[in-house]
Amino acid sequence: MRLRHGQEATADDTGRQERGDVDRFERAQRWLDERLGTTSFARRALRTVFPDHWSFLLGEIALGCLVVLVVTGVFLTFFYTPDTRGLVYQGPYAPLKGEQVSAAYNSTLRLSFEVRAGLLMRQTHHWATLVLVAAIVVHLCRVFFTRAFRRPRELNWVIGVVLLLLAMAEGLTGYWLPDDLLSGASIHIGYSVLFAIPVIGTRVAYLLFGGEFPAPDMISRFYVFHVLLLPALLLGLVGVHIAIVALQRHTQFPGPGRTERNVVGRRLWPQHAFTSVSLLLLVAAVCAGLGGLAQINPVWQSGPFKAANVTSPAQPDWYLGWVDGLLRLSGPWSFKDFGYTVSENFWPAILFPGIAFGVLTLWPWIERRLTGDRAAHHLLDRPRDAPAHTATGLAGLVGFFIPFLAGGNDILAVLLNVSVETVTRVLRYALFIAPVLTWLVAFWVCRSLRATQVHPAAPTAGLRLRRTASGGYETIRPDSGSSGTHVE
Repeated sequence: MRLRHGQEATADDTGRQERGDVDRFERAQRWLDERLGTTSFARRALRTVFPDHWSFLLGEIALGCLVVLVVTGVFLTFFYTPDTRGLVYQGPYAPLKGEQVSAAYNSTLRLSFEVRAGLLMRQTHHWATLVLVAAIVVHLCRVFFTRAFRRPRELNWVIGVVLLLLAMAEGLTGYWLPDDLLSGASIHIGYSVLFAIPVIGTRVAYLLFGGEFPAPDMISRFYVFHVLLLPALLLGLVGVHIAIVALQRHTQFPGPGRTERNVVGRRLWPQHAFTSVSLLLLVAAVCAGLGGLAQINPVWQSGPFKAANVTSPAQPDWYLGWVDGLLRLSGPWSFKDFGYTVSENFWPAILFPGIAFGVLTLWPWIERRLTGDRAAHHLLDRPRDAPAHTATGLAGLVGFFIPFLAGGNDILAVLLNVSVETVTRVLRYALFIAPVLTWLVAFWVCRSLRATQVHPAAPTAGLRLRRTASGGYETIRPDSGSSGTHVE
């Protein structure tokens, strides 16, 4: 309601204005509901119940990182130039002034030194990628060790594994874009790995890289993958993943009042929604804090990429350290058969990851075959309740962790003051021995915990004293109540 100059709004006027606003909102809601049926859908969605347990927020941490990546990535695209044409650097970084660099490397330096908040955005983007992959890995571990992948959630498990692979590929293509010496060495390794694929390796490498390394079009092709194709697949599968979770009943840990037919927790609105928004802001703050305080990938120190140059020590981001480690642990095992050469890179970089992720993807059906359990499950298991399953998962993690250490064998050699050959030899033995020992120890621990029902993180229960009304003390056993009285 409009008021003329000098008039004051009364309580009735304010009430009529508020009722008018409510009426307009309800009319708009009815208009949308008549055409899209949004009201009933929104009502059902807002009433969705989520279990109140911290481990279910791991997926939302990954989602928060994805939001940070989209925001910072859009900013970076305004200033990055995906081109390998040569030019002379004339920026403010004195050690490189007058050097021949690529347009991609020049734009990365410009982002780092000349664009306001450019270095913050670039480092926040990089840190958010590392946290994203870490959150996905921990989330998959939670799903695996609680056996949340069982029927009817096998499809979502497969989507989760594919999302992990897409996140790793997205991070790798982004790592390649600055065109510095480290990224160039990584590109060369990736090219060699693709070249090692039997029969079709040369064609795949030429297709993705645009020719023989170093191809002039490779940076522009990686840019298309990084900002268009991989994000589209990633966001699309995230939407499908969330939709399946919404359609299916949410899993939950066993507890009072929790059955296979219900979900005990908090509704989406308002409790869980506020928790999710708060977590999103916290994730964004942590990534921004890391981007502003923790230096990562200082491309000006490594210098521009030159095909004839290499640098050491050089390690990839953590989520691909295990692949680099496998390449360092493998031997010169190449041979020629049927006119095709099977490269020594085939075994560590193609065969082992293919088998590992193939088994991981098909694990719900492999376990169903081994256990014969075909029932639907909505209650989660504790890791101790399935000793063999938990031991297998931990042994698999160790099988990835040993190559991860091998990815830094040169750094370990310096820290331990031994030769690189000694570190590599020890890690080769550990790659076969450590998973077996891990399986045996984990199986024994889980079976013992299941038999005793002891919680390793719970405080030790014992006798305690309680003051009586008469001024004395009585000893209390936690399991049987008062067991005796001692009067002073």
